[in-house]
Amino acid sequence: MKRIRLLFLVILTSIVGCVYATGSDEDVFNVKSFGAIGDGVTLDTKALQDAIDACHSNSGGTVWVPQGRYQIGTLRMKSNVTLSLDYGAHLLASQDLADYDTDLRVAAEGGRTCLIYAEDATNITFQGLGVIDGRGTRKDFPREVNGQRRPRPRLMRLMQCDGVTFSGLTYKNPASWGLHLIECRNLHFDTITIRFRDNNVNNDGIDLDGCENVLIENCDINSGDDAICLKGTTDKLCSNFVVRGCKVSSGTAALKFGTSSRGGFKDIKVTNCYFYDCPQGAIKLLQVDGGILEDVDISRIVMERVGGPIFVRLGNRGRTYETSTGQKYNVDVEPEGAPIGSIKNIRISDVVADVTTSELAKHGIMITGIPGHAVEDVVLENIKITSPGGGTEKDAKVVVPEDIARYPERHFFGTLPAWGAYICHTRNIEFKNVELQIRTPDQREKVVLVDVEGFVER
Repeated sequence: MKRIRLLFLVILTSIVGCVYATGSDEDVFNVKSFGAIGDGVTLDTKALQDAIDACHSNSGGTVWVPQGRYQIGTLRMKSNVTLSLDYGAHLLASQDLADYDTDLRVAAEGGRTCLIYAEDATNITFQGLGVIDGRGTRKDFPREVNGQRRPRPRLMRLMQCDGVTFSGLTYKNPASWGLHLIECRNLHFDTITIRFRDNNVNNDGIDLDGCENVLIENCDINSGDDAICLKGTTDKLCSNFVVRGCKVSSGTAALKFGTSSRGGFKDIKVTNCYFYDCPQGAIKLLQVDGGILEDVDISRIVMERVGGPIFVRLGNRGRTYETSTGQKYNVDVEPEGAPIGSIKNIRISDVVADVTTSELAKHGIMITGIPGHAVEDVVLENIKITSPGGGTEKDAKVVVPEDIARYPERHFFGTLPAWGAYICHTRNIEFKNVELQIRTPDQREKVVLVDVEGFVER
């Protein structure tokens, strides 16, 4: 009987061992097995790319990056590949432009180079407890040299991909934009950390251009430029988005739609988020390139130390991205040709905001269309905003410029004649339990209405 039991245990152990071996060895591709060194000096691009390619050829699996510091140039992600970084694993971007591929498909906005790239891929995942570090300092990747623009790699560019998951990783220090996704669908960002502040210029957090079916949750984002930014350089809508449970800080905007807005934005829900240290403003909903912006629900937002808390702008820059991609900041710029778009059905509720003094933000809510084209059907409910105040009699007499085609940054409009809310060229705006307060006396009106139909305050 003992011999039978012993034989059974030996057979069982062998079976379990075989199952583990085939289930693990065939599906997990250790980059060390492909020659990666991980000493922070050796260029490990080929080893990691070989592991990704082998995983893809195997019909998928996990590329395992153990603890170490792996210096890399451009990596190309493939379908059915999970890139998994252990705690203590760092992918370090090369600081030599020669290590970046230049034969990549280019997007309408931005240069060609990037650290991690994918196109037409399905079912890809970036996960783990490690770090992807762009090391994109101003010294190593200056914006200009002798008056000439220089390439600055983005951290990641994914184009026309389906089924992408970002989970757990920390992303740091891109030379330009961070995570840039163009016409991708079925995206999930969960518990990622972004640290892009004070690294270079144009350090956006997550840029989503013409994407659909997107969930962003439990993320911690601190970016130099726009943090969560929906864009539209083609006729593809950004649609069916949910953003929830995120902590967001930005030098420019915590949440921004636009500026590129040819395709537009529809069915977007943002809830239960904390926006902080945003000196140029927190929420910016912009439609200036002919698309739509509608059916947006933003709720349960706490803001601390922000500039202008809410900025909604319908303009007529009219960019198609077929002939022009340059920013135009001058007051006398002309529309570029696309038809005028629309903004309607916006609901913002349950917001508490502490607005700090900022010459860039100029405080307060701003909702404005342009002559003949109104922002429509906006409801603000259960809002409490505390602003610095301090406006003068001269400020109260300011006439706000139309600037219909100018790049739509909030501070370009200058000081507003209202300390609480300036509303212009709108139809059917409703304030329900909106409490606006100031910390010091202000000579301006609390609310100023210009060319407004159907304003209701309850």
